[in-house]
Amino acid sequence: MTDYTPIADIPVVHKALRDTFRTGITKPIAWRRRQLLQVARFARDNSDALAECLRLDLGRPKLETITQEIIPVIDRCITVADKVEEWAKPDLITAQAWQQGWNPTVEKHAKGVALIIVPWNYPIVLTFQPLYGAISAGCCAMIKLSEIAPHYAAFVAKALPNYLDPSAYRIVLGGVPEITRILELKWDHIFYTGNGRVARIISAAAAKHLTPVTLELGGKSPVIIDSTADISISAKRILWGKINNCGQICVAPDYILAEKSIVPALINALKEHYNTFYPHGALASDSYSRVVSDAHFERLKTVLGRTKGEIVLGGRWEEGPGKRGFEPTLVIDVKPGDALLEDEIFGPILPIVSVENIDEAIDYLNDDRDYPLTLYIFSNDEANKTKIIANTTSGGVSIGDTFQQVSVGEMPFGGIGESGHGRQFLKTSFDNFVYERGIIDIPYHEEESKAARYPPYTEESLELVSAILRNPIPES
Repeated sequence: MTDYTPIADIPVVHKALRDTFRTGITKPIAWRRRQLLQVARFARDNSDALAECLRLDLGRPKLETITQEIIPVIDRCITVADKVEEWAKPDLITAQAWQQGWNPTVEKHAKGVALIIVPWNYPIVLTFQPLYGAISAGCCAMIKLSEIAPHYAAFVAKALPNYLDPSAYRIVLGGVPEITRILELKWDHIFYTGNGRVARIISAAAAKHLTPVTLELGGKSPVIIDSTADISISAKRILWGKINNCGQICVAPDYILAEKSIVPALINALKEHYNTFYPHGALASDSYSRVVSDAHFERLKTVLGRTKGEIVLGGRWEEGPGKRGFEPTLVIDVKPGDALLEDEIFGPILPIVSVENIDEAIDYLNDDRDYPLTLYIFSNDEANKTKIIANTTSGGVSIGDTFQQVSVGEMPFGGIGESGHGRQFLKTSFDNFVYERGIIDIPYHEEESKAARYPPYTEESLELVSAILRNPIPES
């Protein structure tokens, strides 16, 4: 594996991966376990280099990269290595009594050769989270890294082959021409993390080959906060979720729906915690990331310029070659239809929409809006929590904090509708890349019991098979 694959060679790499899969090398559990532990070693051995890559690509503080990407990858790869034998075992099925002698079994088989398309914002975890699923399932994989995080992509392309079997796992770099060629090929599963616009292109390409797809697409994840919440702690946790990676996270709190009575206290608390986090301002802090590219930077400036709301915190940015600093920005008096409520912000702008009560917040979410990846709830009222969950739709729900749902590896994570479909983390990552293969083994000595099914059909055989129609149906 080299650090760059020419477009003309992409089909060659694709065929090589198929040839590797057909050899069966990826099937033994011991082989899979070794590859998984090698991923953990890669993340541990290269933690400083990976953090430096993301500092150069994203301006991201090292602490965020270590805690939010490298440690989870190490921990989860070790866990998957420990669990893969258990997950891969066949399930023995309890069938009806007359079928039990057929030894009904469900085996978990690798789908084949997977394509993993990685975004730029959390590239370490979003490379290796689907990859450990593919490895544990026994699949081969091509990993297409984002050109928007070039230091990370170049480093992984060069260093990862020293850890993983390069006949089974290949990195491809490049931009639109490369991914266009890749999508012309037939894959056995595609795992894409990104936005809905590109997801439609990928889904259309996959449909030509009837290829199954997992889509993790983010979206406008709302925060609902009521008057029973601890305003100070809630504000601190909401702000922390928004400033991570400069708001460039699929689960970032996108906007707040707050009961009108608490909005002044909430604004004050957000300002207070901002000043604690960044006593000299975020743009002067080495604990705050930067916007990834000029295009994203201009997009954020444009959408902030279009809002009809009032900026009460932040609103400044830092321009110049390679700078792209954008302050955490709080906007109030934001009304439905505002520019900040159109598309996922994916940046450090936090609008507050005032509502009279929880019912109005629920109505807002249900007013023909896309389903979010995560719904955040801040409340001490159990009835309100229950009401919100029962009357809304989202990929997941997080009560009392932000961002922490992605730390629970044992819980399936994913979206619904515009926020994606399919699930990931630990076993659900494994489940993405296997298919369930039902197997029965019917003994020859049962032949006498099957006589009625064979032609020529008679009244006697019809009566025999129709007897089941006289069985009682349970009352509802």
